[in-house]
Amino acid sequence: MAQQEFFWMACDSIESARAEYGPFSTREEAELQARRLGFGYLLRYEHLLGEDDQIEDVRTVFLEIQPPASTPLAQWHTRCASCGFSATHEHSWQAEVWADIHEFENSRHLVRLFERTAREGMREVSGWRTR
Repeated sequence: MAQQEFFWMACDSIESARAEYGPFSTREEAELQARRLGFGYLLRYEHLLGEDDQIEDVRTVFLEIQPPASTPLAQWHTRCASCGFSATHEHSWQAEVWADIHEFENSRHLVRLFERTAREGMREVSGWRTR
């Protein structure tokens, strides 16, 4: 009689060249670790075991993790390249308004925009004024 065996992995993408972490015996353990690592997916391996507990078939199922509602997906940072004044914002439109006001009040100042995410860290948004 064939049996099934399941185990869970935390993974960062659904591509073939992905990072996987695990295995875990329950979905809850895998999801907790995936959130800690900033991974967006869970991977469930299903093994169909035949006689002598030999693996006959393997099935993989990807599940996307939804971020918690209270956790912002990104945090926006503005910094003036001329005077060094900076601010942190919850939404990109707030950062743009702050930059517009700062550049209007201070002629010849240039504000740079940065985005911080749990997965990619801090990165500058280049060319954001030309969009």
